[in-house]
Amino acid sequence: MDHFLYRNGALHAEDVPVAEIAAAVGTPFYVYSTATLLRHFQLFDEALEGLDHLVCYAMKAASNQAILKTLAKAGAGMDVVSGGEYMRAKAVGVPGDKIVFSGVGKTAAEIRLALEGGIRQFNVESEPEMEVLDATARAMGQVAPITIRVNPDVDARTHAKIATGKSENKFGIPISRAKEVYALAASMPGLDVVGIDVHIGSQLTDLVPFELAYRKVAELTTQLRAEGHDIRRLDLGGGLGIPYARDNQAPPLPSDYGAMVKRTLGHLGCEIEIEPGRLIAGNAGIMVSEVIYVKSGEDRDFLIIDGAMNDLIRPAMYEAYHDIVPVVEPAPGAEQATFDIVGPVCETGDTFARGRQMPAVTAGDLVAFRSAGAYGAVMSSEYNSRPLIPEVLVNGDQFAVIRRRPTFDEMINRDTIPEWL
Repeated sequence: MDHFLYRNGALHAEDVPVAEIAAAVGTPFYVYSTATLLRHFQLFDEALEGLDHLVCYAMKAASNQAILKTLAKAGAGMDVVSGGEYMRAKAVGVPGDKIVFSGVGKTAAEIRLALEGGIRQFNVESEPEMEVLDATARAMGQVAPITIRVNPDVDARTHAKIATGKSENKFGIPISRAKEVYALAASMPGLDVVGIDVHIGSQLTDLVPFELAYRKVAELTTQLRAEGHDIRRLDLGGGLGIPYARDNQAPPLPSDYGAMVKRTLGHLGCEIEIEPGRLIAGNAGIMVSEVIYVKSGEDRDFLIIDGAMNDLIRPAMYEAYHDIVPVVEPAPGAEQATFDIVGPVCETGDTFARGRQMPAVTAGDLVAFRSAGAYGAVMSSEYNSRPLIPEVLVNGDQFAVIRRRPTFDEMINRDTIPEWL
């Protein structure tokens, strides 16, 4: 579900015509729907009703402070994977006891930052990290709450670049070694072992891999408790997918996911944490671009737009699919054309779609990339010296620019030329 619909022949973001935003900020740009963000967060919160739980939004999906503030006001915690994300969460008023720090490469400086500012828990990924965390906490006169991320060796059946729960992935400790690693953690006075963490991948469209992993976690919980560990919190990660094409089979609903969590883990009496990112933000945002040229090639036509791979890298990096639709609603039965849809960056990889059928458009027309709210703006860059594009947040019939497009001078003046040049 999203709030980007045609109305009176024009695509709207909630109650605002997308073309009106384009006229105000220029193209390309991202626009997010407050109503969609809140609806998707509430779906997860309601799915776990009856369990002691916290929904921690995975900030890596989309981390603009306006998005974070919107979700934090609704009651969300935050899942961060860097010192910068931690500071973003704190900047919008998220208390430390609602921030979970994940990631395989936490530095001592990041650990100190989180201990000073307050943290719900660190999701520890390795024994060397555990040793650094213990030493840092003791040096600060603190005890760090931790879960230990176990790798259950479950195939998430997703893209290889976003699978995280197989034995060959860099994440977590092998579940077969969990008992010895938990015993080591319990021996460290700077650590308070509060639970277990697991995350098997992103963009999962089937509940079976989740259930396989969670059953392993349930068994491990029982074993660790038998050995004297006070396992009271289970961090289940995120990963539930979204439909990127309107005709794709819909992934499981959050309510189905919640029922599965209750069925597999509800009997343990643990607090449940989940960390959705894509499902909250993905369909809550679109990227809008203008057609520059329609170019006829030897055996195909190219739709050249002003958005590029540096603005939305998912198609180039993951071969990802996005619905691309005209901002002006096509008439019923409108003629279709076939295009390779490309951007202006000097890379063949700057290709959004090949052989894509869509209503015929021409230079000056606006097109929208649906389901671009997650892993869009956060992964953008200034490659080819292209300024980062604006982000806009809509709330009903109003909109605000939440990240403006920098000028060329602002972008260039960040460089420093040594005095000897």
